Amino acid sequence: MPQLYFNHLQTGFLRALAEALFDDFTEMAITTDQVVDNLQTIFSMIGGTKAQEISTAVTLADIAMGPLFTALSIEHRKERIEHRMRDTEFYLFKDMARLRALLYFSYYGYWQDAEDGDAMIEGQKANQDNPVHRQIDFTLPLYRERTPEERPLTRIAGRDINPRHVINREMVADDIDIIVIGSGSGGSVSARNLARRGYKVLMVEAGPFYPSYNITHEERAMASHLFKHGALQSSKNDEFIVFQGRNVGGSPTINNGICIHLFDDPLTHPDAPNPLDLWDTMGASLDRKRMSASFDAVQDYLQIRPIEPQSSRSNGPHLLRGWGKFVTQTDEAWAQRAKAGWFSKNFGPSGTDDACAYCGYCNTGCGYGRRNGMGQSYLPDACANHGMRILDRTRVERILWQKLPHGRRRATGVEIIDEDGVKQTIAAKKGVVVACGTIASSLLLDRSDVDGTGKGISLNIASPIPCLMPEGTSPAWDEDQMATMVDCGDFLLESHFQPPLSMASLMPGWFGEMDRRMRNYSRICSAGVLFPGDRRGHISGGKLDFQLEEWDRALLRRAAATLTRVHFAAGALEVWPATLKGQTLYPGDDIDAFFEEAIRAPGDVTLSSSHPHGGNPIHCEADEGVVDTELRVHGTENVLVTDASVFPSCIRVNAQFSTMAIAHYATGFGDPFAGC
Repeated sequence: MPQLYFNHLQTGFLRALAEALFDDFTEMAITTDQVVDNLQTIFSMIGGTKAQEISTAVTLADIAMGPLFTALSIEHRKERIEHRMRDTEFYLFKDMARLRALLYFSYYGYWQDAEDGDAMIEGQKANQDNPVHRQIDFTLPLYRERTPEERPLTRIAGRDINPRHVINREMVADDIDIIVIGSGSGGSVSARNLARRGYKVLMVEAGPFYPSYNITHEERAMASHLFKHGALQSSKNDEFIVFQGRNVGGSPTINNGICIHLFDDPLTHPDAPNPLDLWDTMGASLDRKRMSASFDAVQDYLQIRPIEPQSSRSNGPHLLRGWGKFVTQTDEAWAQRAKAGWFSKNFGPSGTDDACAYCGYCNTGCGYGRRNGMGQSYLPDACANHGMRILDRTRVERILWQKLPHGRRRATGVEIIDEDGVKQTIAAKKGVVVACGTIASSLLLDRSDVDGTGKGISLNIASPIPCLMPEGTSPAWDEDQMATMVDCGDFLLESHFQPPLSMASLMPGWFGEMDRRMRNYSRICSAGVLFPGDRRGHISGGKLDFQLEEWDRALLRRAAATLTRVHFAAGALEVWPATLKGQTLYPGDDIDAFFEEAIRAPGDVTLSSSHPHGGNPIHCEADEGVVDTELRVHGTENVLVTDASVFPSCIRVNAQFSTMAIAHYATGFGDPFAGC
C-alpha cells in the first residue's frame, strides 16, 4: 500500500479547502474526496523530501487560514481564501496559495486505473470515458482521428537502450576506466565519445531507467517517475519551479527537443549578444571553430531539423500570425528586426516515417519512441557498440581523491549510495566526468571539496500567458506542445500547450473562473515569455537561491505586455496572464498599466525555468572559476565537468543544444584522459 503523506488533520484541511475552491464549478466531474485522494496518490508516487515538504506546507497553510477554518461554512471559507491566500505581500499566504494549483491539477489530472497489458493502450482504454476529460472536451491520442496524410500515432520500436545494459551495483566491474555522473545532454555525449575511444565507461544516474515503451499518458505517474521532485522542484524562496529530468536520459527525455544554436541560429535576433563574445572578456575564451564543429557534430548525429508544420496547426501558427499583425501596428525597431519561425528539434527526424506524431505529451516523455533523445541515440550506441554500462537509481555522494604534489589532486573513484541506502566505492582508473546538471553538479563538487561551486547561476525564466479564442478554433491539444518562437532580442516568445493536468497547474484563475477557463480548453491558445536572469542565483542550503532585480521585473512586464498584444492581434477575446490573482485582459484595456500594477514582485506571477546553467563556470584562472577552458576542474588531473553548469553567463535561449555541444567540445577532439 502506498505511503500516505497527509495525516487525518491535513486531509481534513485539504478537503475543506477543495470544497471552497470547487464550490462555484458548474458541475463537478469527480467529488472533492476524489480530488484529495488523487493528491495523496500523486505524492505517494513522488515521495522523498518534496512530499514531506508539501506535507509540512499543508499544516502551515491550515495555520495561516486562521482558527476553525474547517468548521466554517463554504462561503466563509471562500471569503477567507480571498483575503488571505490571494495576498502576495505576505510570504506565508503567497506560498500557501500554490496549494490552489495542487488541488486543481489533482482534479484535472484525474486518471482511472487500467487493466494489465500494454500500459499505454490499456491506460487510454480505461480513460476513454474519463469524466474530467469529457467535461473539458479532451480526447486521448488513441481516439483521435488522423487522415492518411498525417503521422500515425504508432510506436517506433528498437531505438531504446537494451535493458541488459542497465545494471545494479553488484554487477559493476572492478576495472572501470571512466565514471560519468549523469545521463542527460552533457553526460550522454561525453560518455559515448569516451567509450568510442576504447575506454571502459560506467555511467551513474540517480533516476530510474524508463524506456519509451514504458511511458504512458498518465501525467501524474510520468511526472513522478521522470522529473526531479515530481516536476515540483522549487527555488529556496519557492518563487520558481525548476524543471529537471531525473531518469536515464535526463531532461532530454521530458523536454520539447528544442535546439537553438548558441551563436549561429537563423532565428536569433540580430541585436542579441553573442555569449562567446562576452565569455572572451570573462577569461573563458573558447575556440570558435571547435565550437562550431561541435554543434555540427551533434546536429548531424541527432538529425536536428525544423519540425513539420503539420505537427502544429493551431497554436504554433497562432503565435506567428499574431506576431505578423503586431509588427504592422508598431514602429519599434527591435520588433521590426525580430526573427520568427518554427523550432528545430531532435525529434523524429522530420521528413521520415519516424517523425513526431504530435500527441501533445512531450513533457511527460514520448511513449511512441519518436524522440531522438539521449535514451534513443547516444546511450544505446555507447552501450551496444562500445561496452558502456549504466548504473541507475544510484546517487554519487562524493568523488574520491589522491593527493599529488603542488596541491593538485587525482580522482580515484566515487562513493555511491543506491536506492536502498547501501554505500559502495567504485574505482576509476582514468578519471571522472561530472554532468548531472547545474544544481546537482554544484552540490556534488561541493561535497567533494571543490571550492567555488554553485555561484553565478543563470536561468532562462518563463511565464505562461494563455488566451481564449473564438468558437471553432482547432484544438491546440492535438499537436506538438511547442512549435514556434519569436526572438525579440532581450526576450523570447514561445508557443506552448499542455495536456490537462499540466495546463491546470499553470492556468491562472480561482473558483468558478477556473472552471470556465478549463471548460474552454479546446478554444485556448497559449504561449509564454522567456527572459534571461543572468548570474542571479547561487546554491544555499542545498537549494537554488535566486533573486530577481527590479530590472528583471521591468523586462518581464514588457515581455508580457508584448505577448498580450500578439494574442489580441491573432484574434483573442480574452488574455489570462499567469498572475496569482488570475485577472483577465480584454481588447481595449490599458495593457502597460495593467502589468505595471499586477507585477511588482516575483510572487505576483507564475515563474519557472527548465534551463538552469552556470554555477561551475569556465575561467582560465583557478580563483575565478571552477573549470579551465578545457572543462577540467582546476587543481585536478582527471575530472571534467561537461554540462550547462560550466556556462559563465546566461545564454538566453534553450540550453539543450549548447550543452551537448560543450560536452562534445571537451570530449570529441583529442583524448582528455590521455596520460591520466
